Amino acid sequence: MIEVKNLVKKYGDHTAVDHLSFQIEKGKIYGFLGPNGAGKSTTMNMITGYIASTEGQVIIDGHDILEEPEAAKKCIGYLPEQPPLYFDMTVLEYLKFAADLKKIPKDKRNSMVEEVMEMVKIEDMKNRLIKNLSKGYRQRVGLAQAILGYPEVIILDEPTVGLDPKQIIEIRSLIMDLKKKHTVILSSHILSEVSAICDYVLIISHGKLVASDTPDNLGRLAEGSNNLIMLVKGSKEFIRSGLEELDGVKEIHISVDKDPDLWKVTVSTEENVDIREQVFYKMAEKNCPILEMQSKKVSLEEIFLELTEGEKKPEKNMEEDSIDAKTEEEVLADTILEEREENHDSNL
Repeated sequence: MIEVKNLVKKYGDHTAVDHLSFQIEKGKIYGFLGPNGAGKSTTMNMITGYIASTEGQVIIDGHDILEEPEAAKKCIGYLPEQPPLYFDMTVLEYLKFAADLKKIPKDKRNSMVEEVMEMVKIEDMKNRLIKNLSKGYRQRVGLAQAILGYPEVIILDEPTVGLDPKQIIEIRSLIMDLKKKHTVILSSHILSEVSAICDYVLIISHGKLVASDTPDNLGRLAEGSNNLIMLVKGSKEFIRSGLEELDGVKEIHISVDKDPDLWKVTVSTEENVDIREQVFYKMAEKNCPILEMQSKKVSLEEIFLELTEGEKKPEKNMEEDSIDAKTEEEVLADTILEEREENHDSNL
């Protein structure tokens, strides 16, 4: 449906978008994520033809946005972050004006405007001036003009900004309904929103695409995609040796808990591997009772922060990544363990 090839946008010496490439398929909701200044809105403006790219191509349903702008733009409905509204018009006047601009046939114009107003629930406001509407209703009017003409692709830049919780739920439901007939590209800073309604997520940072996958599969790109956190009583060596015997374990970190008889144990496992039952039986076998256990999956928020960090992480030493490597906390734990053993020997 949409193909973006090596898209570049430069403002003087600053590169806002840096050789960006991706494809959008029909009938899905795509979440477009990126921190402020990442080039997200610039990319959307180039896709819709609002601004020209420095290099690269945007092809929409077989039409190049620069070479065939009218044909390409007919396929797109766009709601910018700041809706393009005329405040001195009523809602009905504005939508009829937008329908004229989109060259919707006159015999379908009135019925389509009424239908779209009902979809976004602004029919009660149709005779009110836009300047007298709340921010939430103005957002709805902007969404209505994007839907007018029922274009194949609907691009929404922060569509729920300024809406109250009830309105947000209603707009999300509307967006879910839109994918039955349209392809939707949704830009949002509300990561829970993207996770809830998007079929596919594109994350951009510093003008480059750093990840693209389903919300569930993105967890595989994050470090420590699954973590098992426990409080265990017993010998540190027995705990570690027991856990190392289990399949699916990637890393083990053991640190001292505030209770002198307990160890805080964090186990990183492979994606889609649940080892809780095996851990229970193994610790019982080692005579190391588990007092607490919780399984933690990396959230979309954590993945987003990890992938969009401003500074590059230092390269990891392979030895440090192995489950036998000792962290500073483990070194401290060993020291405390030695002190415990010395105290135990002296008591004997």
